[in-house]
Amino acid sequence: MLLDERRRLWIARERTVALWLHGGASRPAVVLALMAVSWLGDGKLWYALIATLPWWGGATGTKCALYMIGLGAVNLVFYKALKQRIARPRPYVSCPGIRACCRSLDEFSFPSGHTMHAVSFTMLLVHYHPALALPLWSFTLLAALSRVVLGLHYPSDVAIGAAIGALTAMFVLFVV
Repeated sequence: MLLDERRRLWIARERTVALWLHGGASRPAVVLALMAVSWLGDGKLWYALIATLPWWGGATGTKCALYMIGLGAVNLVFYKALKQRIARPRPYVSCPGIRACCRSLDEFSFPSGHTMHAVSFTMLLVHYHPALALPLWSFTLLAALSRVVLGLHYPSDVAIGAAIGALTAMFVLFVV
């Protein structure tokens, strides 16, 4: 009984935070900016970096690009497995007051694949190219925020996506 009460309290608090962040979607300029970030986070930015790293990335450019491909594949396996197993409805489906401000790539919410990929790729890229830290971490934070503000994810979806991305990146950087 106590566990059910804690779960209900967690859900209520998370919905409150999600609704508060989704309030940013009342401003058209915010929605447009975050939709652009989300669109880039669909893979376009990462694909462009992978494709061009061998040319501008110096001695480690090709290695970094290959690691990004492998990391993306590993993250995709985690992402697909968790999405199907957990099957958490998106906030715009299950939380009154939240609307989808753009299309979602799939049906379920948990975890945030955009955040998972952004964190893992940013960690990897910054390891090899520290000068990219500020723009990449800024983009990653905006991508994570965009997922909640646009009504596509709950804060915990983003947090767990970030944690998985960090863990898989650390594995690639320090074990492989």
